Amino acid sequence: MIFWKMHGLGNDYVVIDNRDGKITDAQAPALAKKLCERKFNVGADGLLLVYGSETADVRMRIFNADGSEAEMCGNGVRCFAKYCYENGIVQKTEYTVETLAGVKPVWLTVEGEQVQLVKVDMGAPNWDRKSLPMLGEGTCINQVLQVEDEETYTVTCLSMGNPHCVIFVENVNEFPVEYIGPMIENNKAFPKRTNVGFVQVLSKKELQVRVWERGCGETLACGTGTCAVVAAANRLGKVGNKVNVHLLGGDLQVEVTKTLFLSGPAEKVFEGRLF
Repeated sequence: MIFWKMHGLGNDYVVIDNRDGKITDAQAPALAKKLCERKFNVGADGLLLVYGSETADVRMRIFNADGSEAEMCGNGVRCFAKYCYENGIVQKTEYTVETLAGVKPVWLTVEGEQVQLVKVDMGAPNWDRKSLPMLGEGTCINQVLQVEDEETYTVTCLSMGNPHCVIFVENVNEFPVEYIGPMIENNKAFPKRTNVGFVQVLSKKELQVRVWERGCGETLACGTGTCAVVAAANRLGKVGNKVNVHLLGGDLQVEVTKTLFLSGPAEKVFEGRLF
C-alpha cells in the first residue's frame, strides 16, 4: 500500500488513495492511530483517505492521531488537493472536494507539474452553539467560560464545519497552551470536545496564533483554526477582511467575504510503502 507523507506548515499527514476500499471503515481509526504514532511509525497529526464522490470531484476523510474522525481540516484539504492533482486522480486546477463539513472548492497554483499553492473556500462560519455543538442557546460571542473551579476565560465559539473556541491573549508565546488547551478541549460545555485557538492581535492585518487541536494536541498549524480565529477577530472588530496569520509552522492568508478563503502551501515530504 503506497502512501505519501505531506504537511501544510508542519501540520502533517499520511495520505492514501482508498478509492478501491482496501481500508475498511472499521480499520481506518486503528490504522490512523498506528501510522500517526511518532518514533514508532510514520508519524503524523492525521490520516487522509481518498474516496470517489457522487457530489464532488473527489471525497476526503480525515482521521486524527487518536483515531477519531474529523469533519474538516484546512491544512489537510490543501495536502489532499495537491496529492489528488499530482497523482492524476483529479486533473484540474479548479475542483471540488467532498468532506463531512460539506463540499469545498479548491484552486491550485501549479508550476510545471507540481502544486505550489492551494486556495480553499472554507465556507461561512456558523455561530450557533448547536452547530459545534456547545451547551446553551444562541451564540457565544465574547462570553465567559468557566474552565476549572474559579478559573475563567473570555471566549468566542463557532463552527467551521468542526468546533472552535477562540481566546484572545496578550502574549501567545508565553501562554500555557499545553495546560489550558486540553482543559478547554474536554470542557463539559462541548459534548464532542473542541479545537482551541489562542490569539494575539498584532495589527488590523496580522494575528499570531497557536492552536490546540482536538484529538491531536498542539500542532504547528491548523487551517480551520486559522479561519476560526480570523472570523472571531473580524466579528469583534479586531481585524479587517484580509489577514495574515502567523502560526508556529509558518503563515496562512485568510480573506473574509460571505465565506472565508484560506490560502497556503502544501508539501510532499516523501512516499513509502506499507507492509
